[in-house]
Amino acid sequence: MATFSYTGRDQRGQSVRGSLEALSPLAAASALGGQGITPLTIQASKAEFDLFQRLSEAWDWLEDRFQSGASQQELQLFSRQMHTLLRSGVPILRALEGLRQSATNPSFALVLADVLEQLQAGRELSTCFVRHPKVFSFFYCSMIQVGEVTGQLEEMFLRMSHHLEFERDLQERVKVALRYPTFVLLAMAGALVGINILVIPAFSKVFASFHAELPLLTRVLIGFSDFMVHFWWLLLAAVAGGVMGFRAWVSRPSGRRLWDRYKMNLPIAGTLITKTVLARFCSSFALSLRSGVPITTGLATVAMAVDNAYMRQVIERMKEGIERGDSVLRNATEARIFTPVVLQMISVGEETGDLDGMLQEIAGVYQREVDYQLKNLSAQIEPILIVLMGALVLLLALGVFLPMWDLGSVTQGHR
Repeated sequence: MATFSYTGRDQRGQSVRGSLEALSPLAAASALGGQGITPLTIQASKAEFDLFQRLSEAWDWLEDRFQSGASQQELQLFSRQMHTLLRSGVPILRALEGLRQSATNPSFALVLADVLEQLQAGRELSTCFVRHPKVFSFFYCSMIQVGEVTGQLEEMFLRMSHHLEFERDLQERVKVALRYPTFVLLAMAGALVGINILVIPAFSKVFASFHAELPLLTRVLIGFSDFMVHFWWLLLAAVAGGVMGFRAWVSRPSGRRLWDRYKMNLPIAGTLITKTVLARFCSSFALSLRSGVPITTGLATVAMAVDNAYMRQVIERMKEGIERGDSVLRNATEARIFTPVVLQMISVGEETGDLDGMLQEIAGVYQREVDYQLKNLSAQIEPILIVLMGALVLLLALGVFLPMWDLGSVTQGHR
């Protein structure tokens, strides 16, 4: 076990701090919750943190090379099967062993084998799941931990199955909607490369044989084509460098926040991304509240699970405001990302004590809006793609045919 220092608030709202021994930060949070303390920060001691970090990095290195994890569909099926087996009275070890033997994904079978081994060593199921963050997210582990504490583990597996189904359905709809514009853009990029490598060099030889001054647009096209033919490696290096630089910038917390905020402000896709993120947030927050998790703890858990750094920052500010005694409605209003209708629903939920049910309704509202926008996404993007294709064809046509008209005039003048 490792020693963790913590800060938090007790049941009277007073600040407390101290230290305790636990297997992991998640296990430490569980122990504090059992003592009636809401943890705010949990940190390992310096020496033990270094050892814990090195062991964690070594495990991640082995995991990256020998297993690729499991898909979201496999995790959803696993959750549904665990609910069915536990509800039928099958012991958890037998249930996991049966699912391990029937797993079609060897990587997921290895994960379940390790979970079984850790369970037999006396560890909690949520602690075993934490060892595999690429398979079981922080939110998933936290919800399973809540199920263990409350004695509703089988019900929590069912809720997680529904939640994962919601997430997967949302992701699949987005992928299907973006398939057509992505194909068109790739086709345009391929056509542009083919024209610059094969077509324009042939025309440039014809134009050079007449020894006439070419229009500016034609000279630009020929110059870019020559550069692409002779210095294609430099273009590839620039693209690779740009991609690597962008990934390095996005990997930084500040860069990730700026990029995620910028994505939410894009002309057409921004609204879709925002509603998708809000639908996931409301669904996850509703699930945590329905499972008996305190509001501040639920917000902290959802903030760690959300896949948008800017939204994570907004959720953390909401949590800090609620810890100061403000209402959920006031913090949601200050976030400036919820519509007035949604704010009204949050207000009703707080007044009636059914905040989790109202959040689930809000998630459904956002999901329906996302579905509607996805159905009309192609119709919204098609005019932009047509304009881009028209502009590309116009530039190429003017660059190729203008000098031909000029050369025709010159030839007739010589006659």
